[in-house]
Amino acid sequence: MARIVQLYRIAKNENAHLILSQLEETTTIFERARGLLGRKSLNDDQGMWIRPGNNIHTFFMKFSIDCLFINKNMVIEKIQANIAPFKIAGPYWKSTSVIELKAGMAEKLELKIGDQLYVVG
Repeated sequence: MARIVQLYRIAKNENAHLILSQLEETTTIFERARGLLGRKSLNDDQGMWIRPGNNIHTFFMKFSIDCLFINKNMVIEKIQANIAPFKIAGPYWKSTSVIELKAGMAEKLELKIGDQLYVVG
């Protein structure tokens, strides 16, 4: 079973801000391969952390997603928004993991390349 953690953004000269209260961390190759398949949607506070990985696909998914491509230091290297079903994103070679969010959430949360992320759980 995937572990549920919380995801924070640490902005320069500010406190950490909770951005996802239910980030599902994949821990096995099966969980990474399955990803979000079979789900109808994500809530605003939900996401999936594909780890390790530097690319994703949305084959057979039922909804669009935003993806944050994260480096080994938990810094956002690339943001790809509104990836429709049956698409491929990446590989992004500087990334070591990918966080999948509900489509539109990267903009709503004002996430930017270079943002420092932090996981608690």
